[in-house]
Amino acid sequence: MLATLIPLFDNSMNVPAYSIFAQRENLLANPGLLGTRSLDMASTVVGFEIVNNMGIDSLASDSRVFVEVNNISIYSGIEIACQANPARVILLADKTIIPTEPYIERMKQLKDKGFSLAIKGLAYTQFDDYAEILKLVDYIFLDHTRMNINVAKSFFSARYPGLKLVAVDVNSREDYESLTEKEGYALYEGEFFRVPVTSKGADVSPLKANYIELMNIVNAPDFELTEAADVISRDTALVISLLQMVNKMSRNSEITSVRHAAAMLGQKELKKWINTALTKELCSDRPSEITRLSLLRARFAENIAPYFEKALFSGELFLMGLFSVLDIILDKPMEEALSMVRVSKEIHETLVERKGEFAPILEFIENYENANFQAVSRQMMLLGIKDDDIYNAYVEALSWFSKMFLK
Repeated sequence: MLATLIPLFDNSMNVPAYSIFAQRENLLANPGLLGTRSLDMASTVVGFEIVNNMGIDSLASDSRVFVEVNNISIYSGIEIACQANPARVILLADKTIIPTEPYIERMKQLKDKGFSLAIKGLAYTQFDDYAEILKLVDYIFLDHTRMNINVAKSFFSARYPGLKLVAVDVNSREDYESLTEKEGYALYEGEFFRVPVTSKGADVSPLKANYIELMNIVNAPDFELTEAADVISRDTALVISLLQMVNKMSRNSEITSVRHAAAMLGQKELKKWINTALTKELCSDRPSEITRLSLLRARFAENIAPYFEKALFSGELFLMGLFSVLDIILDKPMEEALSMVRVSKEIHETLVERKGEFAPILEFIENYENANFQAVSRQMMLLGIKDDDIYNAYVEALSWFSKMFLK
């Protein structure tokens, strides 16, 4: 199985919900599933397996999850299969669910059980035909490129008060800002939030400059543990962040000082955790999803290093993932952003030129988080990597992030 979480943003760049994209079987490795055998899996709601495995508490406490259902799985034991609070789950109907009485009654049953409902894939010519379903659903996913939002807002607010509109494939910041100005959509899905910076931005703030200076100290070859601890001790926010993280890792004793934390972790782990804490602080004025993206990429890259025969470079890959959105964090082109921090030649080559031995791993991670599972499966087949290994690595990264930063 392969699965990833796609964020949905509101008008303030907060993330109140995620949509689960999942693939139960590798269709490239099992071409027979492209035919009628694909129906063998249709009766299972794959999204619930993801939610149950990762635990919905691995998301922020107020986040909800869209879980896709089709014309077959909607009749499965959804009420039993879902171990999460139904109030945090939104069942997303695809276009195979048609506006006939059996489907309408089943959707009413699920709504009575506490689930919210959504629908996607409808053309505007189908809105009248789906009137009875649109009366039930809470969200409708729309292709904003094919929809006049002013007309859509007027239409839906008049006929279906309370129905929230979701814009999909919002892939530029300009599109997002234009759509938010019109105030027609409640949620936005797309790549707009992580578009690489290509033009020179503003100067880096003094606080961020201080964090970058600390980062360069710990990334220097053979830095001293006590020196790093003393430098961190100058910043209260970093001290609190580091001690909180290390205490979560410590089972037997409470860590009360930065030097104690440094001694417990050792040079390799201290370097990783300081970079993590610093990156988190650098992201403090950015959308929260940028922090999450940076840290998840770091942990995911570290976890999958052995499958790409790069186990010895797991620490470097952690940093590569961590810094893969440094251009967005510092609002500068990647090459300029990386010139401010101390990174290896391999990391620089990967993030700036998309070349070198780490580049295939970054490409894999980006394809995975975009749910481009065909490209992911192709890479896995070439390297002999099993679906479950990657899935487990991703779920562990989600769990790690939740444990360290959400609880």
